[in-house]
Amino acid sequence: MQIHSYPSAAAEERIKKISSRAFDFSKKDLDYVARILKTVRQEGDRALLAYTRKFDAPGMKAAAMRCKPSEINAARKQVEKPVLQAIHRAARQIESFHTQQRRRSWIQTERPGTMLGQLISPVGAVGIYVPGGQGGRTPLVSSVLMGAIPAHVAGVERIVLVTPPTESGEINPCLLMAAKRAGVKEIYKVGGPWSIAALAYGTETIPKVDVIVGPGNQYVTLAKKLLFGTVGIDMIAGPSEILVIADATADPRFVAADLLSQAEHDVMSSSVLITDSPDIAKSVADEIKRQVAELPRHQIAQQSLKSYGAIFTTDSLNTAAKLSNRLAPEHLELQVDDPFELLGSIRNAGAVFLGHYTPEPVGDYIAGPNHVLPTAGTARFSSALSVDNFIKKTSLIHYSEKAFRREAADIVRLADIEGLTAHARSVTVRLKH
Repeated sequence: MQIHSYPSAAAEERIKKISSRAFDFSKKDLDYVARILKTVRQEGDRALLAYTRKFDAPGMKAAAMRCKPSEINAARKQVEKPVLQAIHRAARQIESFHTQQRRRSWIQTERPGTMLGQLISPVGAVGIYVPGGQGGRTPLVSSVLMGAIPAHVAGVERIVLVTPPTESGEINPCLLMAAKRAGVKEIYKVGGPWSIAALAYGTETIPKVDVIVGPGNQYVTLAKKLLFGTVGIDMIAGPSEILVIADATADPRFVAADLLSQAEHDVMSSSVLITDSPDIAKSVADEIKRQVAELPRHQIAQQSLKSYGAIFTTDSLNTAAKLSNRLAPEHLELQVDDPFELLGSIRNAGAVFLGHYTPEPVGDYIAGPNHVLPTAGTARFSSALSVDNFIKKTSLIHYSEKAFRREAADIVRLADIEGLTAHARSVTVRLKH
């Protein structure tokens, strides 16, 4: 990784490249996914089976698309006890954190004769998309927990999970156990953009939902983008990213390992270090060279670091925080002597990890906060997946006749300014009554 002094022209050029990375949806991709969505909308289960047989499980039958209770019960015997314990621990802690996000309906009666309020209610149905993970060999159990548990806490009655089946038409038992623990009762063996279409439009087997959440490849992401408005979605997530602010107290081995934890995800991932210590900058660069060679996915990590990795040296931690706020990273680690003091300078980040022993994977799996986070600088205006993604807020308004007459003239004035005569008349007709 190259070391850049910040501010400088070279640093700005690197920042520009890092900030510009995102899924690049070509017209070819757009047309491809749009055709899939249209086909599923028109043909329903027939299209789902055709796509599933072509891309995932050649022998899939319509009756087997929905996972049976017997399959879930059988999965329990296939998962080792320590793995089950880890799933349950993560689920408890995710549930505990998201319970704090619950909202209550409220009513206000400050002005005589009026009642104003907000009704908080959950959406009716939610779809959770979970990627297949190398043909089911690496099940993304954390994605199940992070998507389904907040929906369950919000009070959603129907939570649906879709995931690509293995070639033999099965779902990894660890994923099934995570789904059961998270309260998911409907599991379908379909993946890809066709499963997103099924959730949005509904088919003979899969009734439609109101909100779709969960990570996916560029085609799944594009399907969610195209269907936004037909259904609600969590966000348009881009490639993963990490930014570490480190001072002289940081351990170069820790910093390098954390940067590589995101670099191994994808060649589009971004890993950035900002430090006020030139010695730390050099030591981390050397440590990355050593550690990356040991990774099974070293080619992906090396390409990611070459394209979107960087080390910036600054004159102070305050300058480092300002640069971090510009980049608005998905994951921000503060590996400094007093992370809580520096926290006051942080404005834009999906999640902040404080201290030398709080690496990003703690948040990915078990700490409790959601790991579905804004990427590509969108932390400037958006937030992590939460209970709020699964609720609706309905305004409540009541006026007595006396309260109505007290404010009617101002309503008419404002309607007249906007040239909306019928709006004004709906008020004046009551004044003449």
